[in-house]
Amino acid sequence: MTAAPLVSVRNLTKHFPVKGGVFRRTQGVVQAVDALAFDLLPGETLGVVGESGCGKSTMARLLMRLTEPDAGEVRFAGEAIGGRAGLSLRDLRRRMQMVFQDSYASLNPRLPVVMSVAYGPFAHGVRRAKALERAATLLEAVGLEPGLFAHRYPHQLSGGQRQRVNIARALAIEPRVVILDEAVSALDKSVAAQVLNLLVDLKERFRLTYLFISHDLGVVRYLSDRVLVMYLGKVVEVGPVAEVWAHPRHPYTRALLAAMPTMDPSRRTTEALVSGDPPNPINPPSGCRFRTRCRFAEEVCARREPPLSTLPDATDHTAACHMLAPDTGHSLAPAGGARESR
Repeated sequence: MTAAPLVSVRNLTKHFPVKGGVFRRTQGVVQAVDALAFDLLPGETLGVVGESGCGKSTMARLLMRLTEPDAGEVRFAGEAIGGRAGLSLRDLRRRMQMVFQDSYASLNPRLPVVMSVAYGPFAHGVRRAKALERAATLLEAVGLEPGLFAHRYPHQLSGGQRQRVNIARALAIEPRVVILDEAVSALDKSVAAQVLNLLVDLKERFRLTYLFISHDLGVVRYLSDRVLVMYLGKVVEVGPVAEVWAHPRHPYTRALLAAMPTMDPSRRTTEALVSGDPPNPINPPSGCRFRTRCRFAEEVCARREPPLSTLPDATDHTAACHMLAPDTGHSLAPAGGARESR
């Protein structure tokens, strides 16, 4: 029996207006996130991948309510977020925290790091002495000896050390979910590996659930249980990491995996599976948004948007492609068996 989702997202949408001209009138909208739907299960790590500009970071900010959505619903443990009867933003941020890519900009340069970590508990009503004690414990948990690092300022730390402080700060108010937005992409590979191993240990120690956003597919494969693939504000494929890596179904997912560097000469690709740049998000293509770069595109791909459907041979693997759903009119579509994911 599948556990109930800890975070459930339905129809999440955010369009940013584009203004121009003398009177700064709205001339269009950037469809950053469009009708996004997925579930985050308790105790799992859900990796989110896709090209730059596909909406990954906007999605994270919408979940944290750092940006207000235009439409859609986010539920945490069954409770709606916002509104009179819903979960307040204060309560939401006790349960869900975020670690950003820029470790330096995320910290107050005028505060010693122990105060940065203690600030969250203190703001939520924990006594100052107790908050500082918790901060020291968390600094030690992330591999920073409090006696050496507690009273240093952000500029006195390396990038990896600052990111460890940000992780400790995110854990300070004991959240259940941590969103990691490109948390290791700015670090050296050796330092990034240390931080990734730290995240694995912290997840088990504090019983955390991760939403891990990255453009590095190797890192996502190492850390994640499931992976969600985004393209131009839409979800195009979701499934267990091992299954998606072994049997990618959507053409875009295949192209992403084929572009990964490899030392195995037999696995090197000589043919480009995708060409060109992503379309303008102000005016995305009709139907399937990937069709302008897909070598399998047919007339039905322009006419109708493919639903995110459960694949006939995998109950927990879904993809949005007319080639995979039955009786769509695509020449490569199966005869029947897939069902639309809800």
